[in-house]
Amino acid sequence: MTADIVETTGTADTARWAPGDHIMWRYRANASDVIHICRPVTVVEDTAELLAVWLAPGTVCVKPQLTDGTSVHHEPLSTRYTKPRTTARSQWFGTGVLKLARPGEPWSVWLFWDHGWRFRNWYVNLEEPLVRWDRGVDSEDHFLDIAVYADRSWEWKDEDEFAQAQRAGLMGPEQAERVRAAGRAATAAIESWEAPFRDGWENWRPDPTWSVPALPADWGRTDKKHTSAHSRS
Repeated sequence: MTADIVETTGTADTARWAPGDHIMWRYRANASDVIHICRPVTVVEDTAELLAVWLAPGTVCVKPQLTDGTSVHHEPLSTRYTKPRTTARSQWFGTGVLKLARPGEPWSVWLFWDHGWRFRNWYVNLEEPLVRWDRGVDSEDHFLDIAVYADRSWEWKDEDEFAQAQRAGLMGPEQAERVRAAGRAATAAIESWEAPFRDGWENWRPDPTWSVPALPADWGRTDKKHTSAHSRS
């Protein structure tokens, strides 16, 4: 993999990445400016209407972890959001994830497959609208999610985490209502079978020549005033 330094001709909001570019898909910790999730991904498509990226199996990512080494999801819910945290590196397991996001929309849609490319489901991840910068996109997760299946049925996911995050002070009542409203808008799009569910992305496959993106050493930087560095396979 070689790193191409690309001078952008506009702001980070208008510069576009090319298919095959490597960028970072990151999340801030809730009620914080600290980056606690970073996933290097490969750009599939980047237009004014849609950003699509591929998270390849085996990608080295950054995830939150309790300072005593306990996995966040192994910690009891009652103390999951109050115990001290740090970050840890780990490889993305499974068959990879295709992530789709439209500008300004308070969710992204993820596609999962089982082995053999048997489509499993869509997953609507409720979050802050993505903020673009020269080397990727940033957001903040909102805990509440929606699983969508091939028969067009759907169900809420992680409602217990959404409630506990509010009890732990990570989300106030006004923000929680905005998240619920975003969820209602997402379910309306599901029930109307709007984009991206109707667009056939479940039949998409990654370019076999793509390499797995590396985790940049400065994955957690918050100073984004620098030249755009797009890595291409």
